[in-house]
Amino acid sequence: MDKLTFFTASRIVIVAGKGGVGKTTVSAGLAMAAAQVGLKVLFVELDVKPGAERIFGCSSPLSYESTEIALIDPKSGTGHITARRITAQAALSDYLDTHGLGRISRRLMKSGIVDIIATAAPGIDDLLVLGKIKALELENVADLIVVDGPAAGHAISMLMAPRAMHQSVSGGPIHQQAEEILALLADGSRCQVMLVTLPETTPVNELVETAFALEEVVGVQLAPIVINNVEEHGVLSIPQSLDPRSGLAQAAQFHNSRVQLQSKEIARLSQKLALPTLTLPFFSAMRCEVIAAAILEQIRML
Repeated sequence: MDKLTFFTASRIVIVAGKGGVGKTTVSAGLAMAAAQVGLKVLFVELDVKPGAERIFGCSSPLSYESTEIALIDPKSGTGHITARRITAQAALSDYLDTHGLGRISRRLMKSGIVDIIATAAPGIDDLLVLGKIKALELENVADLIVVDGPAAGHAISMLMAPRAMHQSVSGGPIHQQAEEILALLADGSRCQVMLVTLPETTPVNELVETAFALEEVVGVQLAPIVINNVEEHGVLSIPQSLDPRSGLAQAAQFHNSRVQLQSKEIARLSQKLALPTLTLPFFSAMRCEVIAAAILEQIRML
């Protein structure tokens, strides 16, 4: 597949997956890969835990304001990455500030108003975050917005929040906001979800359940699946002359059993979901350029 075609298929890609499958690694690599083909990319982090800045090599944590991460080609100005962290509290403060309520917003933030509202109206915090992402897309701040989304379970509830709010609130700005976000999620040219998994039983099971829920309940389009930490080497041949109790033989046997298990789970995943897949190896060094190169090679092979 043409690389530019792959990255321009949708304006927003939300990367989601079970905790520990490497979705932040994939998100950062995806952003770098898109920048390397000449796109202006915005990387959005939702989790307050540090992760992306380490992969990008940032000296300080991401904030709500955009931070320049990389300029791939300074001469032409193409291939640009900015990054920011979006939280419900910051999104609400931003909304109030832009509507001339800056003084009120500062008082409300100090009182923890988002937590109070979220408890009274579940889903409003997710609506605030998605609303900000939608606003950034409408403002054309980037050719591609890569969102390092929450873990799979929260990803479903976050993306279901607009429908719940739209049904429970009959009018006003909340209803309108939910309606606009639903339109965004339903349009595959504007928003897609990329699911990440490991080639292991439990992550694959969760990915399949998440994929069906996102398509059938949320109605969002799925991008190609990323299978992370796939063994690069196939089954090893173990000489009969080698003592099976030796450390070398046991290491080879462990490797072979791991390869066989991964192959079984990858085959099962392809039977469950008719989606293209990108397979990535284990990265011993979390360097964004290395991850991006692997992603670009996989896109070329689609």
